[in-house]
Amino acid sequence: GAPQRDADPHAEPDADPDNRGGWHLLVAIADVSWYVRPGSPLDREAFLRGNSVYFPDRVVPMLPEDISNGWCSLVPGEDRPCLAAHLWLDADGRLRRHRFVRGLMRSAARLTYGQVQAATEGRTDETTDTLADGVIAPLYAAYRAMAGAREKRGVLELDVPERRVVIDPAAGGIDRVQFRERLDSHKLIEEFMICANVAAAEALEKAKRPCMYRVHDRPPDDKLQALRDFLDTLGISLPRGQVMRPGDLNRILAKAAGRPEARLVNEVVLRSQSQAVYSPSNIGHFGLALRRYCHFTSPIRRYADLMVHRALIEAFGLGEGGADPAGVDMGKAGEHVSA
Repeated sequence: GAPQRDADPHAEPDADPDNRGGWHLLVAIADVSWYVRPGSPLDREAFLRGNSVYFPDRVVPMLPEDISNGWCSLVPGEDRPCLAAHLWLDADGRLRRHRFVRGLMRSAARLTYGQVQAATEGRTDETTDTLADGVIAPLYAAYRAMAGAREKRGVLELDVPERRVVIDPAAGGIDRVQFRERLDSHKLIEEFMICANVAAAEALEKAKRPCMYRVHDRPPDDKLQALRDFLDTLGISLPRGQVMRPGDLNRILAKAAGRPEARLVNEVVLRSQSQAVYSPSNIGHFGLALRRYCHFTSPIRRYADLMVHRALIEAFGLGEGGADPAGVDMGKAGEHVSA
């Protein structure tokens, strides 16, 4: 559907503490592959588009609205096919094992990020009142453990607020540009999705199947030199002659924090990064400090995710709609959906 501040209508998180002090997390994603079969007219058009395209006031979807906002949207109280990742984390929030299954799910409620955040702060409403202790509290507990693991891993922590363009419907032009609210509930969903993406890449590697990785290379030397020259004007030094790691850039951001130029420094560090792309060749993800990473969590709007779903279904014998990536020119497909 259109970009909004609601939780993803195509994904449903759930978390339970297991009996060894860790967490059992379940991330369920709409089973787009059940409806969009390889080689079908729907599939060919989806590949041609590659991704859904978002504008301030509308979206050009990768798939028809009857699918994206209908059969593949998790409507409360209605059964929906899903592909789900069971994720077992230790008490420190590190992924220990995983299992992918296919089934039906029935969403109990569709909550906005604001509702979830308010509930965890003790401000429940009619919908979240019965979910606060048994559903929302465990989700936040799992997230806090994962956030600790993220910090230890050394993820690049850019502070670049997301902007939202507000259109004046009467005039048809831009009314204003404002910052989007950034809540812990947003970060919670993102962290769960990242974990599911890592599990999908690990699962395909273990099954010895090709994987469409989401790769992010280290910053190129010319961009690093431009960043170094900029930082010199602020009296901030960037180490030379060593392999750059996200932690090195985080230390730069920490030095700039609180200064009038802090936002500018964040923007320039962002501009120094390589562009993330899809590729069957794994070079890891620099920004997330991950050795392997793919996109599993949005097959409704990214064709690469649909390819990953089909590969998982084929690799683990999960029924119809799967496809062996070995029969696809993965390199060309990666270049196309990246473009």
